[in-house]
Amino acid sequence: MREWTDLALDTARARGATYADIRIVHRRVQQISVRDGAVNLLAEHETVGFGVRVIADGAWGFASSSRLTREEVQRVAAEAVAIARASAAVGKEPVDLGPPEVYVDTYRTPFEIDPFEVPLEEKLALLLAADEAMRRVKGIRVARGNLVAQRDRKTFASTEGSFIEQEITEVGGGIVAYAVDETEVQQRSYPNSFGRDQRTGGWEIVQAMDLPGNAERIASEAVALLTADPCPCEVTTLILGPTQLALQVHESCGHPTELDRVFGSEAAYAGTSFLTPDKLGTFRYGSPVVNLTADATVPGGLGTFGYDDEGVPARRVPLVREGIFVGYLTSRETAVRLAKMRGEDPAKARSGGAMRASGWNRIPLIRMTNINLEPGEWTFEDLIADTEHGIYMETNRSWSIDDKRLNFQFGTEIAYEIKRGRMVRLLKNAIYTGITPEFWGSCDAVCNADHWRVWGTPNCGKGQPGQVAHVGHGVAPARFRNVQVGVKK
Repeated sequence: MREWTDLALDTARARGATYADIRIVHRRVQQISVRDGAVNLLAEHETVGFGVRVIADGAWGFASSSRLTREEVQRVAAEAVAIARASAAVGKEPVDLGPPEVYVDTYRTPFEIDPFEVPLEEKLALLLAADEAMRRVKGIRVARGNLVAQRDRKTFASTEGSFIEQEITEVGGGIVAYAVDETEVQQRSYPNSFGRDQRTGGWEIVQAMDLPGNAERIASEAVALLTADPCPCEVTTLILGPTQLALQVHESCGHPTELDRVFGSEAAYAGTSFLTPDKLGTFRYGSPVVNLTADATVPGGLGTFGYDDEGVPARRVPLVREGIFVGYLTSRETAVRLAKMRGEDPAKARSGGAMRASGWNRIPLIRMTNINLEPGEWTFEDLIADTEHGIYMETNRSWSIDDKRLNFQFGTEIAYEIKRGRMVRLLKNAIYTGITPEFWGSCDAVCNADHWRVWGTPNCGKGQPGQVAHVGHGVAPARFRNVQVGVKK
């Protein structure tokens, strides 16, 4: 790839760029889904292209193409410079990337079984077996299942001297059963809602899910929910299971710590953030047991990589420590801007490595990596036993949060009433509401590392034009006191 990267960077420099980088991305995706005993989707596609990002006259320019030829690389690089110069006419403060980031390296996410080498017949047999097991349960009206495999081969090079080659392999899958009676529909998903769980790794991840082995259970739960009691409306103790807590972290912890939202450049898509720079280092975000970290190095995470799309190494960045807000998700440019704003030395400002693009034809944005709630000290059994009265909720069904990432309402697929330290009554249509710092301030217990794992969110939207990012969230069940649950009448 050096022939193409050198050509693009040389062209950009010759046209007057003071900085340039190029990303060449080859993506392969396989998608399989079944519904009610039949194959619903069987698709495989590949894309190859490149994007060139430059700074000229102090402003950004970006251009891309799917044709990797000498003439096209030169044309695109020159176009990026022309766009930068046009952008400079707006007269904003010149871009400052801070100290250089120079790396020559290769990186590959590990896997045991290449998912693209597994026979299609084996994948279909697995999904159809799970589908059949769900439909054997009386009351199930619709059964669905899906599998996804994705591989990105990415080359990054910059005028600072970086040349990085990466291979990221992801695998995901899931099933969902819908039960229907005369008045309502209930659903249960496994291992996560909204289609699937997804991680970096190989086919061994799907094998460990055991979709057929869990199919009858989740279908039976969906049917039982039809006649379950509704979630009461009250202020009570709430325990969130891991998949629901992962989404809670995503919406009320991950998004508000994206520094571009704080600076207002993301205001048109899902809002800005309440975590303004004056709060950094002093704001009480949660209780002392709340520790949040952005960690692109955690094995198997969907937000795991070797280098971000600015060529910055994967890093572990504290966001909240013992309840105090201490860090943001940053890019090179926003890290420098924040340092200047706070009167710190911009020459020491370092990006947290959170810049990623959804493909070769998109400019990198600040995105979540793996935003993790660090494990506490409790076992799940002891946490339930220690709860006199409350509700356990699991698996997201709906979510809503305001444009500052403060006020929220979430609904879950399933819930259980807790009485005298035991989960007893099944509850349906469970909902809870809160205000982000109050909610995390009410957290008094987090389960330990034995219950902690990283869950994948492959559908995080951001940007204009829109981009979909793959991010992860490491969590263990956690308890929150004095939470409003249910629907007020």
